[in-house]
Amino acid sequence: MAATTNSGSDDAITGINVTPLVDITLVLLIIFMVTAKLIAGQSVPLDLPKAATAGATQTVFAVAVDAQARVTANGKPVADRAQLQSEARQAFAGDSDLRVLVSAEKASTHGTVMQVVDSLRQVGITRIAFAADAGEPSPRFGE
Repeated sequence: MAATTNSGSDDAITGINVTPLVDITLVLLIIFMVTAKLIAGQSVPLDLPKAATAGATQTVFAVAVDAQARVTANGKPVADRAQLQSEARQAFAGDSDLRVLVSAEKASTHGTVMQVVDSLRQVGITRIAFAADAGEPSPRFGE
């Protein structure tokens, strides 16, 4: 005699499929990671150059240079080198291991960036990093 199954039985559920829960959780995690990156991003919009070796940098004191040679320190506009040095001195006095992240648009001049770096070095800051967006750079220089 063949065994018959009763599709209307009141058997207890012996297992719960958690795969959809894990899928939803991972999607939410990715969404939160992307939005957190956007929220914690720079307040000054810059067109950063691409670098294959770009990575995350610990940012304590952020200096940004735009294409019109306007400089900001931690999001506040800086009028001249003396004001930049004053801001850097205050930050350096609070933390002797101060790291500086210089974000310069690719259209900014080399001279302006070097003036910023020189101003920071005169204060005594030696840990200076340059920001770049991750991605494949152009095969030719200047693009």
